[in-house]
Amino acid sequence: MARNAASISPTAHYTGYTWFAHGMSHPALVTPQGRLMHGVLRPLHRLAMLTGAPTLQAFLLARHRLIDLLLTQAIREGRVSQVIEVAAGLSPRGWRFKQAHGDKLRYIEADLPDMAQRKRDLLQQAGLLRGGHEVVTLDALADTGPTSLSALADKLDPNQGTAIITEGLVNYFDTPTVVAMWQRFGRVLNRFPEGLYLSDIHLHNANKGAGVQAFKAVLSTFVKGRVFLHFDNEVQAETELRDAGFALAELHNPTRFAGQLGMTMHPGANAVRVIEARTNKPGSEHV
Repeated sequence: MARNAASISPTAHYTGYTWFAHGMSHPALVTPQGRLMHGVLRPLHRLAMLTGAPTLQAFLLARHRLIDLLLTQAIREGRVSQVIEVAAGLSPRGWRFKQAHGDKLRYIEADLPDMAQRKRDLLQQAGLLRGGHEVVTLDALADTGPTSLSALADKLDPNQGTAIITEGLVNYFDTPTVVAMWQRFGRVLNRFPEGLYLSDIHLHNANKGAGVQAFKAVLSTFVKGRVFLHFDNEVQAETELRDAGFALAELHNPTRFAGQLGMTMHPGANAVRVIEARTNKPGSEHV
């Protein structure tokens, strides 16, 4: 999570352009750096596609579209009408979901100060911000204080179902930090009639083999830092999420949703899992 506009993660630029290149974003959210990086990496992507090796785009698209699908289902079922996207970066999700759901949805994009300001400026200059769509400063690692998640939740309607989304975030922190973050999310979401947490995560059991290890090494170089794999398998992660205050927790393999998503899953898509965790059981009343 970068603290100034100049040091925005390379993945934020690259993923921002990836969403745009696949028809999911707005030109206002494309940066020159993202366009350049996408062009530079295109030959490697083509080579990987020819050889059947995992690609960055495969898991980026799989995780993004599956998170979108799960959030859409929750909104349509009336379970969620407020969303906080933590470390939103250049994600187009807030803009797209406000377009799709209008006044039925309050969408808050949250990030560290400089990134939040940059995102706010980009959306405002392009006329993409509308009522019920905000960009705010948030420190996802803070338990208290004006920029904490708890303080942000105080400003929401306590009678409305609420979702928290983290995409491209948890694998850049060590395990104790992630567990503490999940506990923070669990405490906040338990304050609402329904709480939903959606995120991507990489696990040891889905990232084995020489090809995947080489891919992981490239990814670590790409993001200029270590990529953490916190858990051996889905069961370990689901148990940790339940211990953090979620009544239900399931990790989804995006490849199982290929039909619902209407997309071809290329190598690399199965290297990621998407977390769906809820703070109350379906059909139960919130206590």
